[in-house]
Amino acid sequence: MRDVREGLVVNRDDLGAIGNDAYGLRTKLSKDGDHARPATFDAAIALTNGNFASGSAVLKVHDFWQTHLKALLDSCAHISNHLDYTKALHSKDDVKIGGDLSSISKLSEYMK
Repeated sequence: MRDVREGLVVNRDDLGAIGNDAYGLRTKLSKDGDHARPATFDAAIALTNGNFASGSAVLKVHDFWQTHLKALLDSCAHISNHLDYTKALHSKDDVKIGGDLSSISKLSEYMK
């Protein structure tokens, strides 16, 4: 008799790999995505103090980058956390479904 639980498998390794990739991207981006920020800010201030109109434009680029970098970092963290949660939830579901189906399998054996 075929075990009815065979088709009810979630590959947690795939979820974990994607979550790890998102976490790794966030870690690398939080470090590497901030290299130019201090120099860009300093340049914007220097240009503004020197009465160059481009100073405000450089500051806008700085602020725009910071806003979008933060959004991207938050998104990576959200993906990683969600997949960790999903992986744990599926593990619990697998155990519960396995227990529920085990008793049904026993009934099927008795009805032969």
